[in-house]
Amino acid sequence: MAFVSVIAVLALLVSAEGSVGPSTNASFCTESKECLEYQLVCKTDEYEVRHYSPTRWVSTDAEAYFMGVGAAMAFRRLFQYITGANNAGVHMEMTAPVLVKIPEETQMWEPTIYTLSFPLSAAYQDQPPEPTNDKLYFTEMPEMDVYVRSYGGWMLSVTSRLHAHLLTKELERVKAPYNSTFHYGVGYDSPLKLLNRHNEVWYVAEGEPVCKDPQEPTPAHTPHPTPTQLMADSPSDPLPHTLSELPSLIPSNMSSNEPSDSSSLLPSDAPAVPPSHPPANLSSDPTSSQPPPSTPIFLDPATNSSEVVSTSPSLEPQRDDTWNSTAGSSVDAEVKPDDAQ
Repeated sequence: MAFVSVIAVLALLVSAEGSVGPSTNASFCTESKECLEYQLVCKTDEYEVRHYSPTRWVSTDAEAYFMGVGAAMAFRRLFQYITGANNAGVHMEMTAPVLVKIPEETQMWEPTIYTLSFPLSAAYQDQPPEPTNDKLYFTEMPEMDVYVRSYGGWMLSVTSRLHAHLLTKELERVKAPYNSTFHYGVGYDSPLKLLNRHNEVWYVAEGEPVCKDPQEPTPAHTPHPTPTQLMADSPSDPLPHTLSELPSLIPSNMSSNEPSDSSSLLPSDAPAVPPSHPPANLSSDPTSSQPPPSTPIFLDPATNSSEVVSTSPSLEPQRDDTWNSTAGSSVDAEVKPDDAQ
């Protein structure tokens, strides 16, 4: 029994010492020699869940109207501590990330208390030197699961609030329980780094973390049919039953067994020579060039040919004296100038 107790104590010590280690487990923790280690539980399109072991931090509070102002004042105190402002006068390595505890309920006209924390390096996790500034104190961070949302750029009040809102919106959608009284703003880069910055928003999970979407598949992930699938699923187009459904290849006033009118091939500026007799398919109305819309034209089902079969009353050509008289008068009008010469 005593042997089991010793093994348990050793395991706790190893886990505590291993919670802060070399910056090799994350590509975004590159400026510090030691970084807070974690275990990735799961990852979705909007957030990831991490498991952190118990760690010890050095912390201080700052009261300000904006997070950036408070974080700057608190950062100066913490940096003085790791650079010798402690009772042992030792210099400690800068670790990452920098944690800012941000209350959820804040008022625009009242200052807010922000808590800034540095994780102690692995060598000082058990016995850190006491700070000389009485505004600094040690924080025991318990074992916890956190929901994490990452973003780039600078960690400002506006950007931190924006990504915190987006994370809480997604957590509420998937019905994930979390501590809604505060969240952490997390930074990994020094103020001198301008590009490829990495920031995070943390919410501490309560109970079992939610890693799956209970509404799968969500509407945003519903697959849409491709054009190839639409063509394969759609039935083939039926063959047309009437000539009116086919694209017109010949003028509507010419039948298949009539010779083409050579006058239509003349240039547009050539003088028009009226025909000696009216076209066979003209009706009594000389302006009409289309068959009546109420007269459908069908293919001959008996012979299966393209001969036009008309179901309308007889459209036999009739002699139009009015048309001839008009044509004759136009010819006479054209001949009169020659006679006058």
